[in-house]
Amino acid sequence: MTQFVLKNHLDPQAVCLRVKAPNADAVIGVLADRLAAIGVVAQTWKAAAIAREAAMPTGLPLADDFAVAVPHTDPEHVLRAGLAVATLETPVAFRSMDDPDATVPARVVFAIALRDKHAQIDMLQTIAGLLQSPEQLTRMASAKDSDEFFAALDQALEPIGGGEQ
Repeated sequence: MTQFVLKNHLDPQAVCLRVKAPNADAVIGVLADRLAAIGVVAQTWKAAAIAREAAMPTGLPLADDFAVAVPHTDPEHVLRAGLAVATLETPVAFRSMDDPDATVPARVVFAIALRDKHAQIDMLQTIAGLLQSPEQLTRMASAKDSDEFFAALDQALEPIGGGEQ
């Protein structure tokens, strides 16, 4: 598994920077709408991802009051493999994967839309690898444009991919 698992699925049109959203459902909605607009997911993906997030939260706490979330849902809502990312203007509370009764302040949200369960596991592992680069995640969250975002993403993925393709 390399960085290319993530980069091959991330369409630059699916990167939403500095999103203002009142809650987790709204963030998932923004990402679902973007994925639908570029032909990655069916219109049913949004409701399915929101329902799955309610049942199985994906907020992942990191150090220094920083968290990410990784909403996703079943393959029948996916038209073709893809990924969307939102950085948030202000943190949004997502329920914690570790403790569903607690919330974490997500600043970056990765919406995964994959048809193959093995690919989904690889993608989740790649994103977990990103969590080892809190400095770069913070840079991604603060990016003012897509060039800054992708530069931070590339630096964060470098140790994961080891330069392989």
